Amino acid sequence: MPGQIVHHDEWVTAFRDIKPQAPTHLLIVTNRHISGLLDVHQRDAELLGRIVLTANALAREQGFAANGFRIVSNQGKDGGQTVEHLHFHLLAGRPMTWPPG
Repeated sequence: MPGQIVHHDEWVTAFRDIKPQAPTHLLIVTNRHISGLLDVHQRDAELLGRIVLTANALAREQGFAANGFRIVSNQGKDGGQTVEHLHFHLLAGRPMTWPPG
C-alpha cells in the first residue's frame, strides 16, 4: 500500500494515514510481525519502548510536541482493530476529546 514514510529504522516504520482522523495522523508500525497487543510478550518490551521514543521524536520533529498528541492502538474487533498487525496511531493538530471522535 503506498504511503508517505516519515520514519524508518530497524524497529518501526511510521507513515501518514491515508484516512486521517486529525490534521496529523501517523501510523507507527512494527517491522516485525506481531498480530496485536495480545501477542506482545516480555521479549517485546524494548520494541514497545522504541515505539514511544519514535512517537516523541516525530512529535518534536513535526512541531506538535508542545501542544500535545494522542497515541492509540486497537485490539480485536470490538476495540476497532481492522489490520492484524501491531500499529499505533499518532494523532495531533486538534484538541482530542474522550471518547475519541
